[in-house]
Amino acid sequence: MVDEKPLRADARRNRARVLDAASAVFAEHGTAASTEQIARAAGVGPGTVFRHFPTKEDLLTAVYLDRLEHLAAQAGELATAPEPTAALRGFFRGAVEGSAAKNALAQALAGAGISPADAASGIGARLRAALGVLLERAQRDGGVRPELTVTDLMSLLIGASRATEPLAADPAARDRVVTVILDGLSASR
Repeated sequence: MVDEKPLRADARRNRARVLDAASAVFAEHGTAASTEQIARAAGVGPGTVFRHFPTKEDLLTAVYLDRLEHLAAQAGELATAPEPTAALRGFFRGAVEGSAAKNALAQALAGAGISPADAASGIGARLRAALGVLLERAQRDGGVRPELTVTDLMSLLIGASRATEPLAADPAARDRVVTVILDGLSASR
């Protein structure tokens, strides 16, 4: 794994550029995309990519964790939203819409012998806690079934993400499926 030494400002910027470029390249071309493609997209040399991410697995792991960090941060920001039920539903919908690339990264990691769950254990705990707050607030708001647990919600989110993968080319169909799932979460059912 990559050494976690403090980075100079320019090195931090380069690392962030490589991560952003890798995320975009993997989303567009799949996880088999080359580090050379990523370096070009980031506007850096291949050596810069390898300096930050010595192996392709290190890069895949970093992009996967960055996506999860983004989800955890988003869920944390929504924890104080004035409309808790709308915040939870919006988070759920957005997470499902962005899940194809995350799922591909997880599959690539697993194929390289890296457990995505183990790699993301710390971030997963933060995401779970933030989702728990979102869920509890939406339940208190009366918009989500009171018996639903955060484990239930995460299972539904994972299931919806996988179920909608074949619908990537049909956003309207994906939206219908997600709407049905979200309607099933409703306390008024």
